[in-house]
Amino acid sequence: MKEHEIYSEIKVPLSSNLILRLDGRSFHSLSKKLNLKTPFDYEFTSLMAKAGLDIFKEFSPLFIYTFSDEVSILFNYIPFSGRIEKLNSVFSSLASSSLTLSIKNSDRYDDDHDLFPIAFDSRTIPVSDNEIFNYFKWRQDEAYRNCINIYGYWALKEKYENDELKKKLNGFKSPEIHEYLFRKKGINLGKLPAWQRRGIGIYKTCRINSSQINNTSRQNKCVFVDENLPKFTKDFFNSILK
Repeated sequence: MKEHEIYSEIKVPLSSNLILRLDGRSFHSLSKKLNLKTPFDYEFTSLMAKAGLDIFKEFSPLFIYTFSDEVSILFNYIPFSGRIEKLNSVFSSLASSSLTLSIKNSDRYDDDHDLFPIAFDSRTIPVSDNEIFNYFKWRQDEAYRNCINIYGYWALKEKYENDELKKKLNGFKSPEIHEYLFRKKGINLGKLPAWQRRGIGIYKTCRINSSQINNTSRQNKCVFVDENLPKFTKDFFNSILK
């Protein structure tokens, strides 16, 4: 019966780099169910980063980037011999189970929330070396647009009903949202925490451990959850992808 498995032989080219992007399903409903703080909820963002960290510890990719309800995973090797059905199912299910367990184990949430099943979809994106920076710059630009829109929605919702609010927000350009937030709320978007504007990165970095016994030091690589990402540049990726 194995010949009836219609996607089992579809594979990613083994010569490419690989990005998997996971996107949360119905997270707008999830945020209401969990009564998340607006405009940003740091604890929930930390749980998303924890799901990324669980993936990192299990599969040792080069880099993971997360904002909002999405997680992008960069590999310099191809897991599961490139089998797309395996890649898409394993990583989305690992993220779903990690986030669900983290929520269940969090002091903030309890069984009264009647948490519904959390799901991620997954897409497989083979990229060349030159395309890595372009991809993550694209996602980080989207993270900033998302930040602007979230703050715009939060600031306007007390003034407009839902349908009118959407029309009003769609009519604003980014500089106008900046100006409105600063004038009405005293919020400077450029001064917000970096994790809100630029997302969170997970990667290995060098740490120097010194020994006083034999007066030596050595570099060890450890996994780092970076909540203060800079704007992505090619130099940044050259430094962390060595």
